[in-house]
Amino acid sequence: MQLQQSASKNKEALTTMLQLVTFELFEETFALPILDVREIIRMTDITPVPQAPDFVEGVINLRGQIIPVVDLRKRFGLSPAELSDDSRVIVVELNSHMAIGLIVDAVREVERLPADTIVPPPALVAGSIGSEYIKGISNHEDKMIIHIDMRKVFSVEELEVLEGGVAAE
Repeated sequence: MQLQQSASKNKEALTTMLQLVTFELFEETFALPILDVREIIRMTDITPVPQAPDFVEGVINLRGQIIPVVDLRKRFGLSPAELSDDSRVIVVELNSHMAIGLIVDAVREVERLPADTIVPPPALVAGSIGSEYIKGISNHEDKMIIHIDMRKVFSVEELEVLEGGVAAE
C-alpha cells in the first residue's frame, strides 16, 4: 500500500504544472501562460493609429512604452462587444522586444493545471476559423478552457506592421 502511495506521489511530482491567466471572450474561457503576461490593466484611452489593420484599436502609453492594442474579438473574426467595467487589457510579451495589449471581456484568475490535462482540439474545432491559434483544450473544475498560442495569433507580416506602426509614433 505504501509503495502505491509513494509511486502516486512521485507521478504527481513529475507532472508539470502550468500557471495560466484565464480570461473571457464571447462567453468562453481562454488561457495564456502566465510567463507570457506582463501585466493586466483596466481599459484606458487608446490612441487610434491611421491605416492600422481593423483588429488594431490603436496604441497606449504604458509607463513610457508605446504598446499596440488589439481587440481579440476582431482578431478572431467576431463582432466587437461593448466595453464594460470588467473589460481589461492583457499586456503580453510576444518576444524580447515587443509587447501587445489584448482587449478581453474579463480576466478571471490564475489557474494551476497539470500540463498533461491539455488535449489537442477536436477535429471540428481544428478545422474552424482561428483554430491555428489554439494550442489545446482542457477541462478544469467543470469548465472548458481554450489554450491560445500567442505566437500564432499574428502573422509575421502583421507583427511587422504592428512594430512599424508603433515605431513611427
